[in-house]
Amino acid sequence: MRWAEVTIGPRSQLRMALVSTSVPTHQSAVVGASIRVPFVQTLTLDARSALERQVERLNGFQPRVLVGYASALRQLALAQLAGELHVHPDAVMSASEVLTAPTAALLGRAWGRPPFDVYAATETAGIASMCTRGSRHLYSDLVVVEPVNADGSPTPLGTLSHHTLVTVLFSRTLPLIRYEMSDRIRLLDEPCDCGLPYPRIGELGGRAENTLLLPGDPDQSVQLDVDALGPIIEAFPVLGWQAAVRGDALALMVVPGLDLDEEALTGALRRHLAQTGTPASVSLRRVEAIPRTGLGKRVPIERP
Repeated sequence: MRWAEVTIGPRSQLRMALVSTSVPTHQSAVVGASIRVPFVQTLTLDARSALERQVERLNGFQPRVLVGYASALRQLALAQLAGELHVHPDAVMSASEVLTAPTAALLGRAWGRPPFDVYAATETAGIASMCTRGSRHLYSDLVVVEPVNADGSPTPLGTLSHHTLVTVLFSRTLPLIRYEMSDRIRLLDEPCDCGLPYPRIGELGGRAENTLLLPGDPDQSVQLDVDALGPIIEAFPVLGWQAAVRGDALALMVVPGLDLDEEALTGALRRHLAQTGTPASVSLRRVEAIPRTGLGKRVPIERP
């Protein structure tokens, strides 16, 4: 909150809305419960609930800070731009899912300011968050983060890792030492001009298991990074999406927003596959909703 220049205190009442999960043991819900003090009011909404219900509750609550999964905030931003949602938060914070550049730009258009991305995990709590310059800084005094290659060797600065090892410095109940997470990250060497002394993360590439196997030639499967499709898909007015394999084709299920140009989206995906040397066609199907997990997170890949 301090890095986002959000003031909290007896003379600065805070109304914070969290659009994530209502499961009380998950970190997203614990965050809301942990700051229930007289000068902080919190509203917790389940990302699985109907968008119309979320809009109604937020319009009535009028949060000063809006926090949520990236996919949930994307839907709310489109509702704000459509004139259905009428909130004007001082800060919007995305957490728990990869925030793509197109979605970050969409949130900026909806609320007149760029969002603050918070990188966290259930095992570690907070790992990094953004400063006012838009750089993600590691909480290096709380968590040791080691980007590594597939063989466990250190990933050089500026290179996207295969996975990440984390050591939590503050956990006394369950110590975690070099705990393996499948998150792919890129650390930067250059300092930020904001003045914070903490190292920077240049890219969060999603999780290593978010891949699809597409039939190759001859009889050799090709791995497709589904997280890499996010910036392409989310450049279009799409409320939600999920990828799958149908035969030898990449199948994309989308919840369309207003004025979605399906041909343009399909063409953009075909160009991406061609540029990455992935031999697959693309099919697109409109759906009413994309499944979410029991914690309200989106499911990027349709599993058998």
